[in-house]
Amino acid sequence: MLFRSWGSAVGAPWPDVATVADHVGVRHLVVTRHALVREVLADPVTYRPDNALDAVTPMPVTALRVLAGHRFRLPPTLANNSGASHPAIRSIVADALHPARVAAQRPWLTALVRDRVARLTATLDAGAPVDLYAELAADLPLLVLARLVELPDAPVGAVKEFARAALELFWAPLDADRQSALATEVGRFHGVLRDFAATGGGLAAELRAAGHAPDVVVGALFFLLVAGQETTSQFLTLLLHRLAGEPAVRAGLRAGEVAVADVVEEGLRLEPPIVTWRRVAAADGTLGGTAVPAGTSLVLWLARAGRDPAVVESPDEFRPGQRGSRRHLAFGAGAHRCVGDVLARMEAAVVVAEAAPLLDGTTVVRAPWCPDNLTFRMPDAFIVRRPGLPAPDATR
Repeated sequence: MLFRSWGSAVGAPWPDVATVADHVGVRHLVVTRHALVREVLADPVTYRPDNALDAVTPMPVTALRVLAGHRFRLPPTLANNSGASHPAIRSIVADALHPARVAAQRPWLTALVRDRVARLTATLDAGAPVDLYAELAADLPLLVLARLVELPDAPVGAVKEFARAALELFWAPLDADRQSALATEVGRFHGVLRDFAATGGGLAAELRAAGHAPDVVVGALFFLLVAGQETTSQFLTLLLHRLAGEPAVRAGLRAGEVAVADVVEEGLRLEPPIVTWRRVAAADGTLGGTAVPAGTSLVLWLARAGRDPAVVESPDEFRPGQRGSRRHLAFGAGAHRCVGDVLARMEAAVVVAEAAPLLDGTTVVRAPWCPDNLTFRMPDAFIVRRPGLPAPDATR
């Protein structure tokens, strides 16, 4: 259950707090109610983030040796940092992603998306299908992030493969052979980050100048490349797929009766790319009347919290602007709230404004498929075409 069918289970009856065993028999408290999820996220002393990046499938010796051979380390930096260094590291990253800097990227991103939409429209008009993940959404967040924080000079494809490998290695149910293969890929790119952290400019230079150790600089870059761009490309894909099935919302956008920002927020509530997040209890306590012994792993079901009827008027309907829509926890809450929320919202707003019309008159050829994963949805494709148009003649 902890890996399969999050989407189908999100609307099923669940208690506020439930004990569930994972694929290796480890028991977790799954927290579903919005108020309780927020309570945990807002209390980093009682519920620490130390386990946020722990591999949910214990690493075999073979995979650990591969990582060790690449000198892989992931010290507490951002999401898994409950120590005194967290505020200072977060402040530097937040400055790199300051709203004013994000806003300055909007004209460039708008022009890029507009150009891609024009090319995709021409392809659709010619009768050919298009993959809105691969041809529109996949690399946009990485390209923007690279401009903001001066990421290492690596091919986009290599960075995307690394990021998806990391999400699978640390959050998916895996066998030993797959873990070793992923460890090789993640470890190899970690070496690229390590070299860049020692000499790179932008965010890396700022962290070095503040006196942070090389491993901390690498850890911050690692997390940004995984969570700072991959999750946003996932969300853009999931949101476009949702909009493909919401013609009334698209009509409202065309007529100016539905706000782009409201569509983005409703998308974050109903189609968050991060389905769950983890915490560990630092002391004995209770949560919603349930005993929580020290050391308990808590799985916070962010996606279900976004459908809590105590918070949102119509939990399962895509109704932009409805009461409670903006109270979702897609970006978390508290001291570890996502530092890139403004950036993700800006990127999604540009894509909705420019690409939603692309969906008019199309039919879905292949919906996004998401592999088993505790936390991330990781859609692999989203293919549409215009029905009734002849396919292009491949013999010409």
